[in-house]
Amino acid sequence: MKAYVLHGINDLRFEEVDKPEIKANEVLVNVKAVGICGSDIPRIFETGTYSFPLIPGHEFAGVVEAVGDEADIKWLNKKVGVFPLIPCKECTSCQNETYEMCSHYNYLGSRCNGGFAEYVAVPVWNLLELPEQFDLRQAAMLEPASVALHAIRRLDLKQESTVALLGLGPIGTIMTQWLSYYGVKKVMATGHREEFGEVMKQTADAGYCFANAHEVDSVSWIKEQTGGLGADIVIDCVNNSESLSNCLECVRPGGQILMVGNPHGDIQVEKKIYWQILRKQVTIKGTWNSSFVHRDDDDWHMVIRACEEGKLKLLPLISHEMSFEELHKGLDVMREKKEYRNKVMLVSET
Repeated sequence: MKAYVLHGINDLRFEEVDKPEIKANEVLVNVKAVGICGSDIPRIFETGTYSFPLIPGHEFAGVVEAVGDEADIKWLNKKVGVFPLIPCKECTSCQNETYEMCSHYNYLGSRCNGGFAEYVAVPVWNLLELPEQFDLRQAAMLEPASVALHAIRRLDLKQESTVALLGLGPIGTIMTQWLSYYGVKKVMATGHREEFGEVMKQTADAGYCFANAHEVDSVSWIKEQTGGLGADIVIDCVNNSESLSNCLECVRPGGQILMVGNPHGDIQVEKKIYWQILRKQVTIKGTWNSSFVHRDDDDWHMVIRACEEGKLKLLPLISHEMSFEELHKGLDVMREKKEYRNKVMLVSET
């Protein structure tokens, strides 16, 4: 099969490799659509994966082409989404069914071979059966949509809450849809591309506000929007020293801060800013990955249901749709940041 194999940092090669040999509890998924995640960029070009060679890519969906000896034959030829985290099933978190916090997990696309390939070996446990008419491009976005939902569900959220979101990007845009889904009326988002604000208003609530962080001071703008009090909830989709300081300055006393974005380096906060945590008695929450427990109320099943009901719109977030052979072009679009890019998606024609 053809696959993009990472042989070392900044050494991604498009080459012929052996098709995966599936284990008894696995299936062979023919990848039909795979998205490029923002985390793929440092993984490929800066930090590397946990071992080499390895096939990256964790946002993918496809069709089951073969099943292992212990896998139910019902999966054959089924459209599937794939939960990329493979839990150990033994640690305390796994025993509590909080698999996203597993202590000894494996992970498709970073710790074992993932979706930038024609085929992937996937444990049956990680499969999510899709409705027959479900768009596979949309299915390849189940992972980021579930991550966004998981983050929102970490909050003590009320319809009357005022929410500020710093760093409107792909995940943030989906989060605004979930805020709209839960009936939140006042959302203020800042970011560096006007196009994200436009997509937010088209897919979430047209009344949500957006400000270009290049043109306004985010803290002053949010305080102005909230009558000087600050937001009930501030969501940090950037996660650097400046964004954390901004969160602490524009959250109201007794408010909540949700940390979402992956940090790119050490984060430091000035003493005078740190005091805001204490004096405002702020609650700071983290969020990681998503819940997948094979129940209707887990994040992944909620995403599918919201998509079918038309309450979650993922396809408008696809800004670039490319062929499987154009991954390097898609990575360049993500890295160079010269043009608006939301979700860059590779779609197979086979």
